[in-house]
Amino acid sequence: MYTQCPECLTVFKLGSAELAGAHGNVRCSHCNAMFDALPTLSEQLPSEPIGKMSRHPELPSPPQLGLPVFRPHRGEQGALFMDPNERPRAHERASGPPQFTRRRGRAPTRSNGPWLFGSLVLLVLLAGQIAWAERQYWINDSRLRPGITSVCAVVGCEVPLRSDEELLQLASRDIRPHPSVPGALIISATLQNSADFAQPFPTVEITLSDLDEQRIAMRRFRPAEYVSDARTIANGLAPAAKAALVFEVADPGKNAVAFEFSFR
Repeated sequence: MYTQCPECLTVFKLGSAELAGAHGNVRCSHCNAMFDALPTLSEQLPSEPIGKMSRHPELPSPPQLGLPVFRPHRGEQGALFMDPNERPRAHERASGPPQFTRRRGRAPTRSNGPWLFGSLVLLVLLAGQIAWAERQYWINDSRLRPGITSVCAVVGCEVPLRSDEELLQLASRDIRPHPSVPGALIISATLQNSADFAQPFPTVEITLSDLDEQRIAMRRFRPAEYVSDARTIANGLAPAAKAALVFEVADPGKNAVAFEFSFR
């Protein structure tokens, strides 16, 4: 067969093996151009003088091949020509539609059990995280606390004390210069638990301000900083009980004329 380079118009001779191996793409040895050999492919060399070889027209759809030469049997190689007497009769052929029209069987349906189980586990974990983040709300609820206490008694956990900062009050408070440390103040107060249940000792925040109520200094004291007995801290402040609080702080200066307590 023959084809022509579209760049330099050189006509080349090639075989079917070369054409099939390259899927129609070839390289010109004269101008080194890559081109498709199929549009100008011809079985015969054009008559001289050779100009530009005509291109095959593009078909709107693939051509249908109607001259069969050989159809091999599946599983074993058939002969090129078949004896008509050996061809199976119509009643001997397999009944039913042709194989290429048969529908494939449905793929087996997979169970959604593992996905449902995994989703349930994740939902339980999410509920546990929310409950842990809001644990103080559940612990302080008087309706839920007995049940939580019972569960903790079984699993071996300890329920923290209930807390309500609004039921913690200051019975008295005072501020004065430190008698033995220059540039220091002693702030004393009496903390009272007005609740009917024991409460944990709070974190006490003391704020010193000037005449314009502008903050000059602020300090937070944790329970361990004003209660020396660890057992007392663990038991909390009993119902209707009072505790004396004493704090030593640096004197922020003469502009500090007011102080305020708050609990956290």
